[in-house]
Amino acid sequence: MLAETLLLDRRMQSLVENYVPDGEILEGLVGFFSVFADSTRIRILSALAITELCVTDISRVLDINQTTVSHQLRFLKNVGIVKSNRCGKVIFYSLKNETVNDVLLKGVEFLGY
Repeated sequence: MLAETLLLDRRMQSLVENYVPDGEILEGLVGFFSVFADSTRIRILSALAITELCVTDISRVLDINQTTVSHQLRFLKNVGIVKSNRCGKVIFYSLKNETVNDVLLKGVEFLGY
C-alpha cells in the first residue's frame, strides 16, 4: 500500500485543522443554520427584523395559520433566536440579536438579489 502524500505544508495543515469546527461549536453551528432551512421560519424572522409582532399579527401579515406561527416561534425561542415580551394578555416576539437579520441579508446578497 502506498503512503499518501499531503500536498499541504505543515503550517497550512495546522491552520486548516484548527479552523474547521468540531464538537460543541460544530453542533451549535448546525443548530443555528438549521433555523434557516425552513421557509416559514425565514418569513417570520424577516418580519421580526422589522418590528416586534404578536402571533395574530404574524399570522395575518404572512397569511400563515396561528398554530403554525406559534409552533415556529416556540422552536425559534427554544434555540435562542427569538425573545418574547408579555404586555397584558398579548405576547410580542422579536429577534434576540440583530445578527440573525445580518445572516438573512448576507444570504440575499450571496444569491445576488
